[in-house]
Amino acid sequence: MQASENRPKRIIVTISGASGAVYGVRLLEVLRAMGQVRTHLVVSHGGWLNLQQELDMTQNHLEDLADVLHPIHDVGANIASGSFQCDGMVIAPCSMRTLAAVAHGLSDNLITRAADVMLKERRRLILMVRETPLNLAHLRNMTSVTEMGGIIFPPVPGFYHRPQTIAEMIDHTVSRVIDLLGLPQPDAPRWTGFP
Repeated sequence: MQASENRPKRIIVTISGASGAVYGVRLLEVLRAMGQVRTHLVVSHGGWLNLQQELDMTQNHLEDLADVLHPIHDVGANIASGSFQCDGMVIAPCSMRTLAAVAHGLSDNLITRAADVMLKERRRLILMVRETPLNLAHLRNMTSVTEMGGIIFPPVPGFYHRPQTIAEMIDHTVSRVIDLLGLPQPDAPRWTGFP
């Protein structure tokens, strides 16, 4: 879905209870720095725990990165409706529980309801699934979401750009997600082939 000429792009960023909360945080930071992108944030209870455990991050700090913070159980929020014009949604990271709920249409909280809306409206939905190894239920759920039009994007680092730090690996992954959202990144590193 293209943003109209008179409004910024609207992107929903959600953080569920899988390890890797840094991906959601870094995505919010990059989108804020881009300008002309308005972010709507939803964090699950497990997501809040991981933000504290993995990043020592408080709710106040995260709120400063998003334009709107929606409570997890507010299924009456604007992002829960197909009439809300939205340009994409990323679940970063996506737990296997959240994946299963999306795969089976269980709109039991605002993350899974907003994801269901994205699928039914044929809008861009990206799930940064975080688990390994994968069992058959995980794989079937990923297949189901893919068949419905969602994009399964495990945050698997690439090494062809020779990252020197964890931050560089995270930034490369986030840059790929932003590409999938169709947002311009003129300074993003691109593979140009072997010399």
